[in-house]
Amino acid sequence: MQWHTPWAFLLFLMLPVVGWAMLRKKRAAAVKFPSLIDMQACPVSWRLRFRPVLVAARLLCLALLILALARPRKGTVLSELSTEGVAIQAVVDRSGSMAAEMDYDGQKFDRLEVVKRVLADFVEGDKKGLGGRTGDLIGLITFARYADTVCPLVLSHSILSEFLRTTEIVSIRSEDGTAIGDAIALAAARLKTAEEELRRRNAQLGFGDAQSPENERGGFEIKSKVIILLTDGRNNVGDYDPLTAAELATQWGIKIYTIGIGSAQSFTTVTTLLGTFRMPTQDDLDEKLLKAIAEKTGGFYSRATDAESLRDIVRRIDALEKTEMKSVQYTQYAERFGRWTLPALLLLGLEMLAGCTVFRKIP
Repeated sequence: MQWHTPWAFLLFLMLPVVGWAMLRKKRAAAVKFPSLIDMQACPVSWRLRFRPVLVAARLLCLALLILALARPRKGTVLSELSTEGVAIQAVVDRSGSMAAEMDYDGQKFDRLEVVKRVLADFVEGDKKGLGGRTGDLIGLITFARYADTVCPLVLSHSILSEFLRTTEIVSIRSEDGTAIGDAIALAAARLKTAEEELRRRNAQLGFGDAQSPENERGGFEIKSKVIILLTDGRNNVGDYDPLTAAELATQWGIKIYTIGIGSAQSFTTVTTLLGTFRMPTQDDLDEKLLKAIAEKTGGFYSRATDAESLRDIVRRIDALEKTEMKSVQYTQYAERFGRWTLPALLLLGLEMLAGCTVFRKIP
């Protein structure tokens, strides 16, 4: 219990004065008698004996009103977490060429599997320098001949990780290809839509005008928008030219980090009726295009030849794109003066009623 205006307690010093003023004998009209001997023999009425109760009731009423004037209230300390996070679209190539082998801590997996594991560490954190992207909006887009939104931008990363684990290399030949331009265009559109949706939500919650970029105030704010593109090939299908899509991303304030997957000499494990064979694969990575995309949007290009080099790249991205969290504590008060005011008013009413009826004094 806290008192908002404790100075009101000084009024208690006046209560004795008020009590004295109410109890002091007043000079009243009198009837003269030659002798009071017969009057002294009369018993004292109970009304006269208990009349000081009215004074006590009024003093108690004043004391309760003074307590109410001091504004007793109960405070609850609350915390509000405001996050300035990064909206990240992971764009992963799942074309047939991603079946080539790649080293993962001494073991051989296909390139897609290595990408999935390292991305999961990037999102959830590991014990090797990645703390996880808590507080960030992260989505997943995969592409081969067609680009697909596998997981929308979400703050619940467990959902994203589940979608990531179930991503597989394209198995239908007619759906194979590398639509880098379409994937970038789709990712950029998703990021732009997420920003506009966040503004509308904040406006509905009373955090400003939905049309104002400065009013992205609420539980989450988009600090920056990022696309992480991971591919091992070159653009050979699709409706959008990759550089045109990158230009669109630049106009929307989106940065693209491009990562080339695989080494120049790689092998693919092929299983036939005659057994399992390791066949060499031809490197078809368009590094020139990936560098141009990154430079146009303010990102960077790096090549990952194994899991460790891929981890180094995502650690670098992790260090560049930091999330800021601000915790604001405030106290919410509930006023408690009513528990003093109501009894005081009730007591005052009873005192006035008793003074006009049972304890009525006739001059």
